[in-house]
Parts: sequence; structure tokens; C-alpha cells
Amino acid sequence: MAEIRKLVVTVEETHSEMGQSVHPPTRKAVAIAVIANPFAGAFQSDLSELIEIGAELGALLGRRCVEALGIAPDVAESYGKAAMVGENGELEHAAAILHPKLGAPLRTEVGGGAALVPSAKKMGGSGQTLDVPLGHKDAAYVRSHFDAIEVRLADAPRANEILVAVAVTDSGRPLPRVGGLTVDQVEGKDGLR
Repeated sequence: MAEIRKLVVTVEETHSEMGQSVHPPTRKAVAIAVIANPFAGAFQSDLSELIEIGAELGALLGRRCVEALGIAPDVAESYGKAAMVGENGELEHAAAILHPKLGAPLRTEVGGGAALVPSAKKMGGSGQTLDVPLGHKDAAYVRSHFDAIEVRLADAPRANEILVAVAVTDSGRPLPRVGGLTVDQVEGKDGLR
């Protein structure tokens, strides 16, 4: 079970871009957990504790994003995940949280998701930024949803902590114009189209 020091949830809404109205506004929610790193300062071959923490955080942070957007889970359109490990940890600690088990509970919280959950891992310290990549939850080829949201906490991650972030949107970028598969063309069967 994660030893959580802090939870932060924010929603970003874009109402206008280059003088053009964005209606409805595009919205991104990001939920962050700052947790103790149980393996800080020592090499550990078995990372299963962090893998289980990933499953716990996928559900918790995904749910917090959907609640912050005030939408039904199946209305979510894109998602992403990222983790920053403090200096006494290692990059593999972020991988253990993000990859084996975080995705399935996140998909449950957003009403499905055939596409891979975009991810990023980083070593860092308090106040450093972390970009959470975003992609359409059912079809990787939906270019309008290639995006990211930046997170930064002034006091995290500390040396023995990991900052874990999950982002969910109810839309793509504002005023997308680069072509590709559109949301209404998504089949959602293979994760690509």
C-alpha cells in the first residue's frame, strides 16, 4: 500500500486560442500522488511492492481525474501517466509503478481504453517539472489528442519519494488542424484505430 504524503488534483480549461473561441472548452485533469519510495537508498531486485502500488494509484488517480472533470467515466477521451523519482531512488522504480499494473485500473476508471497509456519517467527533485504525455484512450492514431500536461510541485519529490501523475481529458487539443483519424472515426478495437 502506498504511503502517500500529498495528493494534488488540478483541472486546466482552455476557452480561447489565438483569439479563436474554443467551445466547448478543452479540459485536462491531472492527479498527483507524492509517495514514499520503499526502496530509496538501496538496490532491490524484487520491485513487486512498487508494482502493486502502481495498481493502487492507477485506480485512485484515475478516479480523482474523472471526478475533477465532473464526467461519466466513458466520456473521458485521453489519458497519460508519468513518474519522477527522487535522488535516492532509481528510474526503474518509476517503471515498476507505471508499467506492469497501473494501466488496467486506470482503464476501469475511464470506462475502457484500447490504446496504450502514454508514459514518461524521470529522475528529479523538488520543484522540477514533469510532462505527462497524453493520447486518445481507444485509438493511438487520433492526432488531435497527441498532447501533454506539465506538473510541478515546489516540495516534491524529496530524495526518498516518488511523484506519480495521471492525466485524463474530456477532449483533444484546442482547434486541432493536423489531420489524421478523427474521434468520430474511432473503432477502438486494436488500440490503433
